[in-house]
Amino acid sequence: MRLVILGGGESGIGTAILGKKKGYDVFVSDFGKIKENYKEILVINGIVWEEEKHTEDLILNADVVMKSPGIPDKSPIVKKLIAKGIPVISEIEFAAPFTDATIIGITGSNGKTTTTMLTHHLLKSAGLNVGLGGNIGKSFAWQIADNKYDSYVLELSSFQLDGIINFRPHIAIITNISPDHLDRYDYKYENYIDSKFRITMNQTEEDYLIYDADDEAIAEWFKTHTTKAKLIPFSLTKTFSEGAYIKNNKMEISINQEEFTMDTEHIALEGKHNMKNAMAATSVAKLMQIRKATIRESLSNFQGVEHRLEKVLKIQNVQYINDSKATNVNATFFALDSMNTPTVWIVGGVDKGNDYNELMSLVREKVKAIICLGVDNKKIIDVFGNVVDMMIEVDNMNDAVRMAQRLSEKGDTVLLSPACASFDLFENYEDRGNQFKQAVKNL
Repeated sequence: MRLVILGGGESGIGTAILGKKKGYDVFVSDFGKIKENYKEILVINGIVWEEEKHTEDLILNADVVMKSPGIPDKSPIVKKLIAKGIPVISEIEFAAPFTDATIIGITGSNGKTTTTMLTHHLLKSAGLNVGLGGNIGKSFAWQIADNKYDSYVLELSSFQLDGIINFRPHIAIITNISPDHLDRYDYKYENYIDSKFRITMNQTEEDYLIYDADDEAIAEWFKTHTTKAKLIPFSLTKTFSEGAYIKNNKMEISINQEEFTMDTEHIALEGKHNMKNAMAATSVAKLMQIRKATIRESLSNFQGVEHRLEKVLKIQNVQYINDSKATNVNATFFALDSMNTPTVWIVGGVDKGNDYNELMSLVREKVKAIICLGVDNKKIIDVFGNVVDMMIEVDNMNDAVRMAQRLSEKGDTVLLSPACASFDLFENYEDRGNQFKQAVKNL
């Protein structure tokens, strides 16, 4: 069996190692450059590879192709493979049959990283032998090749779910859905929504789907679609006999006739959106029979995720917060919503078709100044130019942070929550967040 892997990044290398171990004839092809450490691993494992090109003769003879999530379906080589009827799948689809571990799959436009990390933290703290992978950390395929975990918590992007055929998580979570990556879905929101719901398409009556019952897009999908999985909703406003909700500042969860309650003030994560992430993760913990005391302790000591509403420093009584992971409007909505002080907001980058009007009421209420950090800030200026007292454009992080310090006074918050991708001025959102943290430390 010939396995061709398009893309020599983390998921590609992991798939190559697992494929080789399972007796496939493996070939890795990357249209860009492969990192040196990954090349060494390929050489050590005797895996043939190429970079900066796709040699068609070596690719179009594949029995199966694993495509890295970053490569769009529209790319010429992928179109040729599909035309030849060669299956093009994601790493998750390739790897899953080689493990009998319990799989918890988590998707959504926002909150999926926090929910994934928190779920993993809950299970690991309870002593379970659990792996963490998918869109974060070490490749799922690589872990299956090297380790023997009893369960996996996987963060799954819509691109990874686009490449599944039989993949079936025992427990699936959809944290929420808001317009994102529409450039990859022919600018049709319904295509993107369908893509997220692929997480439940192979689930049976023995499986579970945990979802946000307050989410409009999810509610719309359920009007015309069904899943066989048992449904476990969570909500900030509704109550359920089976599901999770917040009532009188208590998180209440009822699953399989088992009750769990906890005061929200004891949960380490702050903000309404994080209450949802906590309800989703705790629902998993309940399904996995984790003891109540362990769940309470884990929820109260969880540290959160880097670049997601991360408190950096307080300088002259001004709190600096790094929310660089907010790459769309919905994520920034949550960030602004959780601000309790006058806010200097650093925003901008590569816009994925954003509608900033959704933020208007929050900006009027909370934001005293806006610092635009992007190559093209026209849209942001057009929307908010008349709403805030102060609007400034900068083209690097040091200037953004220095300007923010000038515009802020005691008791204010400086919030980096860009609502955009980072590729105009930074390598990725991590680079953007790290530059912010460094600039704050240099003040």
